[in-house]
Amino acid sequence: MERYPSSPPPAGNHNRSTMTSTDKVTEGILKEFEQWEREPGQPAWLHPFRKAGIARFAELGFPTLKHEDWRFTNVAPITKLPFHPVREAAPDTLDAQTLAGFILGSLPAHRLVFVNGQFAPALSSVQALPAGVVVTNLRTALVEHSGLMERNLGQCASATDNGFAALNCAFFHDGGFVHLPRNATLDLPVHLVFVATATQAGAQIHPRNLILADAGSRGTVIESYANTVDAAYFTNAVTEIVAGESTELEHVKVQDESLSAFHIAAIHASLGRASQVQSHSLALGARLSRNNIRTHLGGEGLECVLNGLYLTKGDQLADHHMLVEHAQPNCASHEYFNGILDDKSKGVFHGRILVRPIAQKTDAKQTNKNLLLSDSATADSKPQLEIYADDVKCTHGATIGQLSEESIFYLRSRGLGQDTARRMLIHAFAGEITERIWHDAVREELDQVVWDRLEAHPLVAGRPGPGPHDHV
Repeated sequence: MERYPSSPPPAGNHNRSTMTSTDKVTEGILKEFEQWEREPGQPAWLHPFRKAGIARFAELGFPTLKHEDWRFTNVAPITKLPFHPVREAAPDTLDAQTLAGFILGSLPAHRLVFVNGQFAPALSSVQALPAGVVVTNLRTALVEHSGLMERNLGQCASATDNGFAALNCAFFHDGGFVHLPRNATLDLPVHLVFVATATQAGAQIHPRNLILADAGSRGTVIESYANTVDAAYFTNAVTEIVAGESTELEHVKVQDESLSAFHIAAIHASLGRASQVQSHSLALGARLSRNNIRTHLGGEGLECVLNGLYLTKGDQLADHHMLVEHAQPNCASHEYFNGILDDKSKGVFHGRILVRPIAQKTDAKQTNKNLLLSDSATADSKPQLEIYADDVKCTHGATIGQLSEESIFYLRSRGLGQDTARRMLIHAFAGEITERIWHDAVREELDQVVWDRLEAHPLVAGRPGPGPHDHV
């Protein structure tokens, strides 16, 4: 068996006495992999895939504030956690009633449930599917659809992006697999539910999802994360989306994990000609969360919308980092991300639109708006345009501030009270995001969830807030 170094490739000579805590965690991860890679029931082609992941992690390690793409988000608290990949689902800690109480948990859907990253068939339910449609867990797909998996797994999201993605390649155990064949229409959404019940500090959950939508297919896939415990576990998820020609695909991700937990995720998509794809992100939970979104627009005439809302409080940090690559002409991409931040919480948005020389007639728009409900909340926003074509229409912008007194005054002049005016403005700010969700039932429930979360805040419910400074 091939062996890996017990620590990352050193920049100089190291010994046990000079190793940092991060070095020791990394050493433990590499040793753990030697046990993990022996797991039975895996196809032969997957072994090199996993080895490439752990080798890339050994090379990259964890990102630090010195990395430009991570300079606003300090992941040191994650690197200090003990590394304990969860091997047992413990499904007896979750029942159908608890599951129904989670966000979108009672929505009519084809539902696959994963407890601590392990498939829970007793809690899952898949209705009758159209001919050729596959909705199953990844471990089953590795056996029953091995050829399809080998051709597509890792094609969008490889181990090269960062150390977290590399870790997922090495340690993923299960996740969702959805395949919509040519011209298939899925009336009910697919709901992938990931529930954490692990109480051990440093419990590691590495879900992996693969969504394949062939030419002309239509459907909605929901990916949600919840918990039954308040613990410092770590979710490290990767989702790959491949949308073929003329597909209509909607992806909705809802993250509502424990406020003691950590959540790092990658959503990588490759889009084909004339497709229409929407991806929505709703970040509500976790002490620290980050979504790395990479979208490759690889066919002419397609339209892509990336849409997100983050609500933070306490000392939460929510980060969205994205790259939208226009690689063909006559494509449109629109990114809308709004954050509502309270207490000492922090929002981070780093968006980059890359327009290749061939991508003439590109129409790209990127907007990030942040509403601060306290004087201690902060936001870092960095929208970017990198354009190598000359016939394009590209815009970007960002705002950070508190409620505008002018807007409140305008509503009050129309006969509304101050509290009502404030509530209307805050709810409308969030509604800009939720109203873009295509699926009616999903949109209505998420809109209600956001409404209830905002109404729980005294400032929204009617208590006067701090005085204004910058305006939104």
